[in-house]
Amino acid sequence: MKYIPDAAQMKAADQYTIETLQVPSLMLMERAALSCVDVMKEKKLDLSNVCVVCGSGNNGGDGFAIARILTEQNIKVTVVMAGNPNRCTQETAYQMKQLEEAGVSYVDEFQPDEYSLIVDSIFGVGLSREITGNYKTLIDTLNESSAIRFAVDIPSGISADHGNVLGVAFKADYTVTFQAAKTGLLFYPGKEYAGEVIVKDIGISEEYFENDSSVSVIYEHKDYQNLLPERKEDSHKGSYGKILVIAGSKGMSGAAYLNAYAAYMSGAGLVQIYTSEDNRIILQQLLPEAIITTYEDYEESKLLELVSWADTICIGSGIGLSDVSRKILKTIIFSSEVPCVIDADGLNILAKHMWYLKKKKHDQYILTPHMKEMSRLIGMDVLSIKENRKSVMDTFTNSCGITCVLKDSVTAICDNRNRMVINTTGNQAMAKAGAGDVLAGIIAGILAQTKSCHTAAVLGVYLHGRCGDEARKQKGSYSVLARDLIDSLSIVLKGEEG
Repeated sequence: MKYIPDAAQMKAADQYTIETLQVPSLMLMERAALSCVDVMKEKKLDLSNVCVVCGSGNNGGDGFAIARILTEQNIKVTVVMAGNPNRCTQETAYQMKQLEEAGVSYVDEFQPDEYSLIVDSIFGVGLSREITGNYKTLIDTLNESSAIRFAVDIPSGISADHGNVLGVAFKADYTVTFQAAKTGLLFYPGKEYAGEVIVKDIGISEEYFENDSSVSVIYEHKDYQNLLPERKEDSHKGSYGKILVIAGSKGMSGAAYLNAYAAYMSGAGLVQIYTSEDNRIILQQLLPEAIITTYEDYEESKLLELVSWADTICIGSGIGLSDVSRKILKTIIFSSEVPCVIDADGLNILAKHMWYLKKKKHDQYILTPHMKEMSRLIGMDVLSIKENRKSVMDTFTNSCGITCVLKDSVTAICDNRNRMVINTTGNQAMAKAGAGDVLAGIIAGILAQTKSCHTAAVLGVYLHGRCGDEARKQKGSYSVLARDLIDSLSIVLKGEEG
């Protein structure tokens, strides 16, 4: 597990290291600069004509130290002071003096040249205001250069909290970030602006992160392996869960098929599909392993029988927004005592009847909205959600008592008991109809085996992304279909078993 702090959390860890553990800030700055130079050499970057552009804050101090180290290694360096030299931090002023003593002076204006490498050390993770004026002009000019672009800690202009561009941002080929990847480096557009991100340990203590449960995390491969449901030799289909999939409507049999097929391929023991009568024949042909039960109108007694049969429910994919669908969802929420995944149309119905959640009998619910669905659920525009992703998810999961899988190009998982988990698997090939239905099915399949919403959500999103990565490997970025994700599950799960 790796910690993913925002700007304030990173600053607090930095201060804890300096003030409590008595590690001098200049020592940390030297380590940061050395780590950047090390990466330049490890990546075999062209250092024939380097330009380091510095601000007046500590990020600028890192840049001055980088310039000095390169100079000491007989590398040609041009240093630009983009900030106000009269408003430097103490550490940056010291590094400027050290650079001057090494025989290098700085200029106060960037002049385009045939630079081989441009180092961005203008603004650090603490930037929260929009970049305008001369700084904006400077960063636009830097981005026009044909040189390799290298960012120190975070590209200037990217919010460390949410990854948004603050007016303008340096577009890096490489970013060396210190101690931990910042939240803004994982979410788009920050992820795109950062290029290849290399995390370097410079000795900032992670004790603060350990003690602050609000710090987000990414899981590593071994963490996901530990979440895999156990498959015992002495077992039968009932050992791995009975799932009731309520999905599909007239003309939408595919959603039910993808839900149920993905649930089976994730390891579930028995899947029963409850769908519109129009879908019976095609689903029996597509997935003979599933039990098919159908409806033509709302039948409460029949539905309650199915609810009592199941030990996991997955509802919403392709059910439409009819009154019958609304009554089915309402009955599930009011009557079910087993874990439940709500997806797609289930979420759109719920958005108009959020009070249903106040009547649920337990907190074992996983909601899987994409950004637009989340916008409907909470009444906030998508941009505001992206800019306040973590606080929005914290508020939503706490107030509703649920687990939320907020689907995006980078998906996050949040509940009111665990740290927010940021998923790093998956790719653009998965941007196809039905991919969300597959995810709901995978999550439901794992939920049936583990009875843990957190495990099912975190592991399900990870496996879904891994399937996308495997499918792209086989078919490229354009031709992956939702069913290809399911077909990749066996390869991915076999690999995870070890």
